[in-house]
Amino acid sequence: MTAPVTPWQRLPADLAAAMRPHLPATVGAVAAAVTEATPAFAAISDAKFARDVRTAVQVAFERFVDLVGTAEPALPPRVRDVFVALGAGEAREDRGPEALLAAQRTAARLMLRTASESLARLRPVDTAELIDLSDAITAYVDELAAASTDGYALQLREQAGEGDRRRRQLAELLLRGDGLPAAVEAAAARIGWPRLDEVTPVLLPLEQARDARFRYGADGLVVERARDAVLLLRAGPRSARLQLAEALAGRGAVVGPALGWAQLPAAVRLAELTAGPAGADPGPVFVDDHLVALTLRGEAGALAVLTARRLAPLAHLRPAQRESLLVTLHSWLRHWGSRAEVASELYVHPQTVSYRIRRLRELYGDDLTDPTARTELLLVLAARPTPGSASGHGPAPGPAR
Repeated sequence: MTAPVTPWQRLPADLAAAMRPHLPATVGAVAAAVTEATPAFAAISDAKFARDVRTAVQVAFERFVDLVGTAEPALPPRVRDVFVALGAGEAREDRGPEALLAAQRTAARLMLRTASESLARLRPVDTAELIDLSDAITAYVDELAAASTDGYALQLREQAGEGDRRRRQLAELLLRGDGLPAAVEAAAARIGWPRLDEVTPVLLPLEQARDARFRYGADGLVVERARDAVLLLRAGPRSARLQLAEALAGRGAVVGPALGWAQLPAAVRLAELTAGPAGADPGPVFVDDHLVALTLRGEAGALAVLTARRLAPLAHLRPAQRESLLVTLHSWLRHWGSRAEVASELYVHPQTVSYRIRRLRELYGDDLTDPTARTELLLVLAARPTPGSASGHGPAPGPAR
């Protein structure tokens, strides 16, 4: 079988001799023109990038001259590697392939002009030769573009693989919850999470894992387990309850409480305890709606979540002031707001009770009239050890400050 004729095999034999003396000057001019004609490249002031462009132009022109009149493949490994590396470099710099392909089209036009002018200096050039020259340069530059595109794709795959490895590493650290803060923060920064505040775990059926990766992208980590998948969402608009309720409707999801990363294993456990039989509820089911029931079942993790949330409004107070308000609040809730009974139980003046309740209303707002919040407060306060020294015993003549 006869081998197919290459486009450069049809080129005139004297073309190489015509182009070779002009290559040193041509390479510099073409490299400058390609950079100037490509806006994305013109904005780069890096000296290494300028050298890389010049090297690529030089290798491309020298190889083309060597190909004239031969049946050789366009790019031997050493030449192809230059353009694969060029494409990989564009991917590493987060530039799309469009700029490099545009630069190669510019280089193709300049190569055609250089070749035809070089040949014209020796002798007249007919139309058929110009057509053959155009065909050969087009085919050759297509090979260059294919090599750089391969390099771009290979680099993206490598980066994706490294990115996946880093995401798995962070997910494992978060699910264990025992990593050193510096190590966890560094792992989060490596995947583009500059701050690691609260994390919301979401349990999903295993078949939902792929969709969750696509749907939440950089905002979430997905870990596939034996029977389910865990989506870990960083704090942000997409982890808000309304957003999750809409996005996860009908997907059988269980949304755990949003906690600091060190408490994530406890949050996952609460989600596991809240999950019903497979297919029992299309969801999403929110653990926050079941914390009271879990606490009554003796789950310390649920009580810890309720305690942190319900006592947060008092966290900034001095210990003695905080304690007196908590004792008063507990009594007030148990006595259904009876100021006289609270005063009698705590051995304080009714005016003191009134002052403390006003202060609590400032801190808790409408929660003091919300049945769910009141129930949660009662559970938290009933489970809280109360120091005897801060119980408020003893008569008080006026409002405590």
